[in-house]
Amino acid sequence: MKFSLVSVLIIGLFLNPLFATASQVLFDGHSLKNWEITDHAGRGEVSLDKNGSVILEFGIALTGIHWIGDDLPKVNYEIQWEAKKEMGSDFFGSLTFPYQENHATLILGGWGGALVGISCIDGFDASENESATAHFFRLNQWYSCRLQVTESHLKFWVDEEKLIDCEVEGREIAMRSGEIEMSTPLGFSTYDTTALIRRVVLTKFTK
Repeated sequence: MKFSLVSVLIIGLFLNPLFATASQVLFDGHSLKNWEITDHAGRGEVSLDKNGSVILEFGIALTGIHWIGDDLPKVNYEIQWEAKKEMGSDFFGSLTFPYQENHATLILGGWGGALVGISCIDGFDASENESATAHFFRLNQWYSCRLQVTESHLKFWVDEEKLIDCEVEGREIAMRSGEIEMSTPLGFSTYDTTALIRRVVLTKFTK
C-alpha cells in the first residue's frame, strides 16, 4: 500500500500530537537562583563547581535541591538534564516532578545502582511497577536525561535510549511517603551518593 506525502504527514500529526512552544533554562550553572537546598536530615554539602554544575555530596540518605521559582507546568512538558555519579551505589540525579495535581519521582540508578523507574504508580514503587527497568551507569560519566510528561504517558530517555514509556492516564500517580516529598514541586536528589547535575532545561508543549 502506498501513502502520499500528505497522508504520511497527517498520520505523523496523530502519532505525535505535541509541539514545543517554549524552553526555559531552570539551572544556568552559575547560581542556585530559584532553587533551595532541601532540608533533608543528614544531607550532604551542596555547592557549585566552576564547570556549570551543582554538586550534591554524599550524605546520610538524601541530599537534594528543589525549585522555588515561578509556577511550572503540571502536564505537557519535557525536562532535560545531565547527571554524573562520582561516588556511591544508589540513585543519583533523580527528579521529582509534577503530574496533574500530584507529583512523582523518576529514580535514576536506585536500589543498588541500576534501577530506573517511577515512584509511585497505583501505589507501587519504582521497583514494583511496570516502569521499572535496569541500566548500567558508570562512575564519572555524564548521562543525558530527558523526561516527557503528558496527560497519557510518562516517557524517559538516557542518552536517547528510551527506557520508560508508561501509560498513566486515569491511574494514581503519587509520591512515595517520606523525606522525598520535600523535593516538590520539582527537585533533584541523591541517596548515599555524590552526583553532579547540569544543563537543566524545561520545554512546554501544546497540542
